[in-house]
Amino acid sequence: MVTVIIPGFSAKNKEWADEAAKSLNTGGTIRPLYWDHWTDPNAKFSAAEKARLVTDLAENEQINIVAKSIGTLVASYAILKNPVKIRKVIFCGIPFNDISEEDKEVIKEAMKMIPSVSIICFQNEEDPHGGFDQLKMLLSGFGSSIEAISEPAENHEYPYYQEFRSFLLG
Repeated sequence: MVTVIIPGFSAKNKEWADEAAKSLNTGGTIRPLYWDHWTDPNAKFSAAEKARLVTDLAENEQINIVAKSIGTLVASYAILKNPVKIRKVIFCGIPFNDISEEDKEVIKEAMKMIPSVSIICFQNEEDPHGGFDQLKMLLSGFGSSIEAISEPAENHEYPYYQEFRSFLLG
């Protein structure tokens, strides 16, 4: 089993990825991803291309995904590419205000490919990149029974590591 931590775009998300990796302790391998553009300003970022990293990390193993912000789009592309490898998915802070309608469709289609009991979404109530109401609207668009957790925060921080661990171990 491999648990892949897929952070947001900004370099400050390295700390989140490291903390998530340290806190999960679910057994198996835990691999946080780091983006090239954090250290190389000339590096290009493509969510679709980065998805390959996710599936390549696991080879023949099942994958748990913990993704934040633009990482949810990267994860979605990985899910669409190889849904049978995916065991459980945690999405945090889907950046509704920062992505295209096409990207939202990619996320929705990926969510449809995972059994509802195997995916959970955390969205802060007043996340400046997209609030909980936007998540509810996305999920209602396809009659999903995916669990959506609203946290009473007005930021894009998702330090809910114990909740992540409980879900992955459940």
